[in-house]
Amino acid sequence: MSRPYWLSAFLDYPADSHAAGAAFWEDVTGYQRSAARGPHDEFATLVPPDGDDYLRVQRVGDGRPRLHLDVHVEDVRATADAAANAGARLVADEGDYLTLTSPGGFTFCLVSHPATTRPGPRAWPDGHLSCVDQVCLDIPPSRFEAEFDFWERLTGWERREVPLGSEFGRLTPQQDLPLQLLVQRLDDEQDTVAAHFDWVATDHEAELAAHVAAGAQLLARHDGWTVLSDPTGLLYCLTRRSPEPRHA
Repeated sequence: MSRPYWLSAFLDYPADSHAAGAAFWEDVTGYQRSAARGPHDEFATLVPPDGDDYLRVQRVGDGRPRLHLDVHVEDVRATADAAANAGARLVADEGDYLTLTSPGGFTFCLVSHPATTRPGPRAWPDGHLSCVDQVCLDIPPSRFEAEFDFWERLTGWERREVPLGSEFGRLTPQQDLPLQLLVQRLDDEQDTVAAHFDWVATDHEAELAAHVAAGAQLLARHDGWTVLSDPTGLLYCLTRRSPEPRHA
């Protein structure tokens, strides 16, 4: 199995919410949206001013806004075979990329697009820094161990078990990639594994104010993070960790 050398995240929006969602993430990341591409102009990249991209948007036919991952590997087909042996299911073969679902039903793609350099965090006019730096996999309790095991096997990343009294484990890449994976054991069952973004910022309140000004809705405050939704209703969290260096 080829180990990932990069991880990208796709924001998937139905046609009626695509424009609002893409504009919001372009605004809060400070990344410029690329020209549309694909057979139906459905794909675009959020291009950072430095480093390689890792955030993209896609217009999909239906459903609710959601997140999926692109896992970048040298050998797409050998990795797909190994993933299938670990419980994944092949959904579509597009030639240059393969779409699969994890054992818990989470969609991801295997791609071989080159990328090597993690972008720096965004610097806001007031001087604070921020970026998206992890994807949290939201896993129903009955699927948690199998899903955690699957992603550890697929990535080969360092595994941190769920501490006593917590619901969060972690998979951290050994190299300096833009995204790591948090794994969350949900309290309640749901049909499939889902995912959301986690942000980091050097000034939590300033970052929160900037997101709300851009159209986010504040939903809940917790000790270590704040829950928001973008203008389409897609949930994400602003954490109190620091952008650089990376802290758990």
